[in-house]
Amino acid sequence: MKTSPLYFIILYSLLCLPLIGFAQHTFSIVAVDPVTGEIGSAGATCLASEDGAQDISAIVLGTGAIHTQSFWNPINQQNATKRMEAGDSPQEIIDWLIQNDTDNDSSARQYIAVDLNNGESRSAAYSGADCFKEFIHITGPNYAIAGNILISEDVIKDMETAFLNTQGSLADKLMAAMQGAKRPGADIRCLNDGISSASAFLRVAAPDDTNSEYGALSLDLNVWITTTIFEPIDALQDAYDYQSNTLETADYTKEDANFVVFPNPSQNIVTIRSNKNALVTSYEITNVTGKVVDQRKVHSPKNSLYIDVMNYNKGFYFIHMYHNSVKIARKKILIN
Repeated sequence: MKTSPLYFIILYSLLCLPLIGFAQHTFSIVAVDPVTGEIGSAGATCLASEDGAQDISAIVLGTGAIHTQSFWNPINQQNATKRMEAGDSPQEIIDWLIQNDTDNDSSARQYIAVDLNNGESRSAAYSGADCFKEFIHITGPNYAIAGNILISEDVIKDMETAFLNTQGSLADKLMAAMQGAKRPGADIRCLNDGISSASAFLRVAAPDDTNSEYGALSLDLNVWITTTIFEPIDALQDAYDYQSNTLETADYTKEDANFVVFPNPSQNIVTIRSNKNALVTSYEITNVTGKVVDQRKVHSPKNSLYIDVMNYNKGFYFIHMYHNSVKIARKKILIN
């Protein structure tokens, strides 16, 4: 008997649904600096895609941050953001989410939230009893950390230790927390590859930021495994170090200096970072002969873009950046 195509569609859907629910997330942290008014969000997961890790991050400018993870559902995240925008405290937001879960079952969810609260920061966290082991959450006066599908609870405990023992800015402390988590199999699904995760992000909103979309904050880093295996947290550290050093000396008075391209030369991933006055909606990359080797439209205007150049031949290339079909910059990069 011939099998109906509908059978395969239904079978595919049934097989994929558990994977979608299982997809997000592993370890993450939210934190604020009540002195500077900065709001931070960082995390990683064993999902190798551009939005693999950062999807859980919701920052409400001037207020706080919340992560919704473990059987991640975008509706829960949207609701969490709305509650924070409405003025609910971190604990009130989480209590509301537990009672109003979009699937009427919060037993496998994990939430962390923190807010500035006019200099008297607050935090809260929740881990449902049915989260995948190992799972744990920890809170402090200005931070909350959580993880699930962990190789051990030490992943989260070491994140807290690194965060608390690091001197410097909120961004420095968040980056240290991510390094504290790094070990093979921090997300147990990545153990066989000998890495902690497959994608990672670090985001910090400054008090004068006006757009909290991904890629638009003052510090908005995102890395993911593309065509070869590498340690995402080390790649995140490299991007953090390079951007910190580059942006401090960037001269925005020169032509095309609205944009910083790093690392340059590069071998793996090239980051394009612009100031707040120059948003990219598309780009194309050409070689020295003018041949287009890559091009992409961006779903929403961004200040940060990441380009995989691992398979490029060695040599010089030009990145042409556009805003609504109008070229706004051209940068030369060297692939070695």
